[in-house]
Amino acid sequence: MSHRPQRPEHPEHPKHPEHTDHAAHTDHREKIAARYGETTATAHTASPGGAPLPTAATIDRLLDHRSCRRYTDAPVPEAVLETLIACTQSAPTKSNLQQYSIIHINDSAQRRRLAPHCPKTPQLPTCPILLIFCADLARNKAIAESRGYGFENAHLDGLINGVIDAAMAMQCFITAAESIGLGCAAISEIRDEIDAVAEILELPEGVFPIAGLTAGWPADAGYINQRLPADIVMHRDKYDATDLAAKVSAYDRRRHEIFPTPPSRQILTDRYGTCDYYPWSENMARQMSVRERAMVARFLRVQGFELE
Repeated sequence: MSHRPQRPEHPEHPKHPEHTDHAAHTDHREKIAARYGETTATAHTASPGGAPLPTAATIDRLLDHRSCRRYTDAPVPEAVLETLIACTQSAPTKSNLQQYSIIHINDSAQRRRLAPHCPKTPQLPTCPILLIFCADLARNKAIAESRGYGFENAHLDGLINGVIDAAMAMQCFITAAESIGLGCAAISEIRDEIDAVAEILELPEGVFPIAGLTAGWPADAGYINQRLPADIVMHRDKYDATDLAAKVSAYDRRRHEIFPTPPSRQILTDRYGTCDYYPWSENMARQMSVRERAMVARFLRVQGFELE
C-alpha cells in the first residue's frame, strides 16, 4: 500500500488567479517564488536573453497549480466534459498511435465498488468527475489483427509508450480543466489493489490503469506545494548531482518553515518513530524504504505484457 506524502493540516489558501484566455497581468516572480518556497528576490524569471518573461494566462495557471480534493456539489455539464476530453486528446502521442484509453466512472454503483480499494480517496464516491487513465495496447492489437497483421509490441518499451501517452493526456485534461476554474487530483491509489480495480473495470489484456483523476468545482482554494529547486531537477548538458545533499537540506528547511509536519502526520512511525524536525527528505526516504505495489509486474504479465 502506498504512503501518500503528508499535506499540511492548516495550509494557507491563496486566491486563485482570474481565469481568462487573455494575458495575465500578475508578475510571474511571486508565483515562481511560491512554487519553490523562496523569496521573490531569489526566484528565476528571466528568459535566456536576460529579458523578463512575458506574462501569459497558461504560465500563470501552471505556476498556480495545486491539487484539489474537495469539490462543491455543482455538476460539470456534459458539454464541458466533452470539450475537456477533446483537449485531452490534443496531447502529444508517440507516432500518433494513441495508446491510451480513459474510463469515465459516473455510475454510483460502480463508484461504490471502487471505493473500498481506494480508502485514502474519500472524494471518489461523490466527486463530479472521476476518470481512470489507462495505457491501452489492446485497441491497436485488435486493429492490427483485423487487418491481418501480428502485434509484436506488447513489450516493455511498448508499455512505456502507452504509459507516457496516457500521462500526457491526463496532464492536458488537468491544464484544460484548471483553465476554466475546475480543480483536479491525480490518484495513484488505484494501483494499490490493481487486480480488484481491473476486475471492476473489466480491463482486457493489454490495458494497464496508470492513475485515476477526480475533478470538480473547488470547495476551497487549496495550497501551493513547494517543489525541489530547479538546479536539482534540471541538469545542463549532462547529469550532475553536485552538492545534492546541501541543496536538498536547504529545500528541506524552506519547506519545513512553511509546512512543518507534526508527529500525527508522519508516516511509518511504528518502524522509525517520530521526529521534531521531519522534512521532505525524511518523509521521502521513509516512503522509499518500503516496497510498494510489488504485484504490478505480475499483473502486467497477466495482462499480456512482456517485461523482458
